[in-house]
This record gives sequence, C-alpha cells and structure tokens, in this order.
Amino acid sequence: MASKRKPEEVKPGAAWMNTFSDLMNLLLCFFVLLFSMSNVDAQKFQLIAASFSQSFSIFTAGGTAMGEGLLVGNGVSQLNDLDQFMNSMGYSSEKETEDQTDEFAKVEEEQLKEAEQLAEKIEESIEEEKLSKEVDIDFTSQYVSLTLNGALLFDSGSDTIKKEAYPVLDKIGVILQKYAQSLVEIEGHTDNVPIHNIIFENNNELSSARALSVFDYLLETTNLNPALIKHSGRGEYVPITDNTSVEGRAKNRRVEIKIYHTLSTY
Repeated sequence: MASKRKPEEVKPGAAWMNTFSDLMNLLLCFFVLLFSMSNVDAQKFQLIAASFSQSFSIFTAGGTAMGEGLLVGNGVSQLNDLDQFMNSMGYSSEKETEDQTDEFAKVEEEQLKEAEQLAEKIEESIEEEKLSKEVDIDFTSQYVSLTLNGALLFDSGSDTIKKEAYPVLDKIGVILQKYAQSLVEIEGHTDNVPIHNIIFENNNELSSARALSVFDYLLETTNLNPALIKHSGRGEYVPITDNTSVEGRAKNRRVEIKIYHTLSTY
C-alpha cells in the first residue's frame, strides 16, 4: 500500500516582514487620517490657478512664458527680460534695494550726530580735567574713542601700570562715570616688533594683559558696572600709522577706551 504524501508545511515568513507590514499599515492609516482632516479651499485654488495661467501661461498649450518673449521650453533663456517682467508685475528688487540703502544712510546719519554730540561733551570734560596732552579724542558713527599712549601707561614689554599714570586714569574714570549706562570697551594695541619673554609669548598676549590691567584699575577706583565694560587685546593688527618709523611704532603702542552711545548698533 502506497503511503500518503504529507502536505507541505507552510513556512512562516521572516519576522521582519511582519513588522514591516504593520508599519506600512500604520503609515497608510496615518496619511488617510491627515487627508480626511484637510480642507482644500476650492475658491482660493481657482484664483491661484488663474493667476498662474495669466502670468506664465503654464496651463494653456502654445502660450508664451513671459509676455511676447520666446518660450523657455524652446531652450531660450529669458533672463534678460526678467527685470522688465518683474516690474510689470509690480515687483522691483532694484527699488527695494534703493529704499533699504536710503534707510541705512538715514540711520547712520543719526548715529553720527549722536556720536558727535557725545564727543563734544567728552572733549569738554577732557579740557576741564587738563588731559588734552595725554588723551586723543576721535569718534565714529558707533562710538567715541579715548586714546592713551602706551608709553604713558606701561614700561616696554610690561603690563604693570606706571604709578605716574594713576592720576590720568583716575580722571578718565571720573569722566566714564558720567556715562555709566553706556557700553565701554578697552582695547590694547602694540607695534609690530615681535616680543617673546618669560611672561608674554607674543604681542597678542601683551596687548590683552595691558587692556586687562586698565580694566582692573578702573573697577578698583570707580563704581562702573563691570557687566558694561569689555576688554580685548588687538595685538599689532590695527595700527593707526606706519610701523616703519620709531614715532609710528610709539603711536601704535596704545590703549583705546571706546564709549558707545545710545543709538549704537554694536
């Protein structure tokens, strides 16, 4: 008697296929749910379609792309007519740029006036304190700067303030306290002569240390808010004159105290 053939067992699919199928079903349900919740404004869609049709003729065969120009589909670029087309549609990037430039010019003009007025007040204080020989005043649209010669404050290669410079810094501290709500920045500058000693590796470190020394002294002798005072070392990278002469290098070794006014965007 022939034995019965056992039916082949159906082997289950790989485990990952079950997980993948569940994931696809979940995603399908999710997007169907999103679609059922969406609300398409038919009237707005028609307006948008009409606008594109009139402007670019993209919904009617054989229409022109821009005015009477050649079709972009013909492989001919119409970039030369783009400005004219944008102007006809009421858009003018050139006009917007001009308006922005005018606005920036007006703001800078107001800032320059504010800085000039602040410089005049500080100059009066400098003359009252008899510091005209020790301090040079200048201003930009952002700030008024007080420049002190490095030789007045420090010995060569040192960040220790000279005792004879104390009276000068004391008077400057009195002036700064009149503008205690303004942001103040102390910058140290050097010439381009390389320095390398036990304390300082280069001019960057020296200029930073000198700015910090002035910062510390002003905090000790005034009631200025340290949160409104910054200090930084600029090294040899921002000279005010040529470094090829002894006089030029002496002017470049300096400390600048910048007082920012109320309209400053710094």
